[in-house]
Amino acid sequence: MKKYMKVIIVYILALGMLFCSCKKILSPADENNRGLSDIYNDAAFAEGLLLNGYVRLPLGSYSFNDVATDDAVSNNPNNNFRLMATGNWSSINNPMDQYTGSFAAIQYLNTILNEADKVNWATSGQYTKEMFNDRVKGEAYGLRALFMYYLLQAHGGWSIDNKLLGVPILTLPLDSKSDFKLPRNTFEECVQQIYKDLDRAESYLPLDFVNIAATSDIPAKYAGKTTVADYNRVFGAYNAQRLTARIVKGVRAKLSLLAASPAFSQGTTVTWTKAADDAAAVLDGIGGISGMAANGVYWYASRNSGEINGLAAGLNPKEVLWRGNVGDGNNLEKDNYPPTLYGNGRVNPTQNLVDAFPMANGYPVTDPAGGYDPNNPYNNRDPRLALYIVVNGSKMGPGGAVIYTRIGTSNDGLNAISTSTRTGFYLRKLLREDVNLNPASTNTQRHYVPYIRYTELFLAYAEAANEAWGPDGKGTHPYSARDIIAAIRKRAGITQPDSYLLSITSKEDLRKLIHNERRLELCFEGSRFWDLRRWKENLTEAAKGVSINNNVYTVSSIENRQYADYMYYGPLPYNDVLKENLLQNKGW
Repeated sequence: MKKYMKVIIVYILALGMLFCSCKKILSPADENNRGLSDIYNDAAFAEGLLLNGYVRLPLGSYSFNDVATDDAVSNNPNNNFRLMATGNWSSINNPMDQYTGSFAAIQYLNTILNEADKVNWATSGQYTKEMFNDRVKGEAYGLRALFMYYLLQAHGGWSIDNKLLGVPILTLPLDSKSDFKLPRNTFEECVQQIYKDLDRAESYLPLDFVNIAATSDIPAKYAGKTTVADYNRVFGAYNAQRLTARIVKGVRAKLSLLAASPAFSQGTTVTWTKAADDAAAVLDGIGGISGMAANGVYWYASRNSGEINGLAAGLNPKEVLWRGNVGDGNNLEKDNYPPTLYGNGRVNPTQNLVDAFPMANGYPVTDPAGGYDPNNPYNNRDPRLALYIVVNGSKMGPGGAVIYTRIGTSNDGLNAISTSTRTGFYLRKLLREDVNLNPASTNTQRHYVPYIRYTELFLAYAEAANEAWGPDGKGTHPYSARDIIAAIRKRAGITQPDSYLLSITSKEDLRKLIHNERRLELCFEGSRFWDLRRWKENLTEAAKGVSINNNVYTVSSIENRQYADYMYYGPLPYNDVLKENLLQNKGW
């Protein structure tokens, strides 16, 4: 999508004149301002409506909402997630809000869906106008479904009269004559609308945007109507990273997992079986377990720099289903390197998360069979601990400097200065350690943000399959929940055979392990907060840290989590509840 960004900016400026507010969509145009009718003979201007949906996706950077959970704290006292977790979350102050942005995007998408058939998308080429129209509508339906997913995730909840509600369903553009006081639809109605949009998107879009080489490769719906050149003009590789049918399948899998989860299952008809089947529909497309990326544990890291630096022309690495643009920078490192590496040490992993990493033989640190030594707590641990978290004595950065977090060492020590760790740990995951922040030799490196990783979908399948069929059930698929977790833990470097995994016989025990594996594999990627809520697991576990003084390790709580039970479901914005007379979620 990089090639479209300059165009998008122009469109947004122009469309900002066209769409000045939700309640006043078509204001009388000034002399030189373009109106909606201008899109019919200006395909580029029309496409700006669609591209507005892409621009508004909340995926361009990491949120680090882990700071609102038991996985991390921030040394920034003004961090919104820190304030949220410590008692300042309300319908007026909601860092998790998706309401305004998502509905703004949906308004643009509804407009292009309403008008697309009238647009002259192409003036040359065989059947190109019709194919462009199909592609645009497919993307718009898929994006609308995705924004509705974000709305359900952030704002779905139980009302005071014990109904599981979603948000108002809007499928037509609003104008000055529209009814703006629509009630909230039920959660189930919203889910079914999303499925409907995803099905429509999939019917219009190719599995992937790739160039075809022969007439025989033209899909049946266009066979005999167009040429190879014209097909590639519309559906070719230059569109890579825009929404495809494969990505749509991934969104469907995420929705089904959400809807089948304990927090929502009593208000929907979505089953764990459907959630497993939907995840498998994506995984089967890459060969199942055999398609699992070997570097999925360290896809972001300096050791994987060859792959990252080589990404071009919208190509995806094996681990990634959908991603953002590749760009040079060092902001992640500036924010999260320790002070001695010229960073601000913002995101501090907790002792809680460190304790979640098992021993190298796969046993939890609480199990005597693991061999955990409290006097050498980081020895013989799951290799992912060293990959994701900087502990006392870790080497980090371009020169492999030793980072000491114990008390009385350097500015990296516990609470030494305002940018030091509050927990005894620093973030390593997501950072390129070939970034140098020394003012005398600062550099940048290439980064990208994955929107959907295949590991997330493998874990979704494992969770749903275990709930549907138990540890070893497979439904109609060639792999079980245990098979998936075994492959993930083997890839992570857990000693094989994995005796701990083999010892698990019950759905309940495997559920605990799957939840923990998801916690580890997806840490700092914005999943933990949503997972705890959809599982209805403990939100109030205090964030813990470790103080190391004269080689004595003392674990203590450093930040309480102040959540009430009703906070498993987020609020609707206070102002929208008042203006639109919406029924608020219980407790807010």
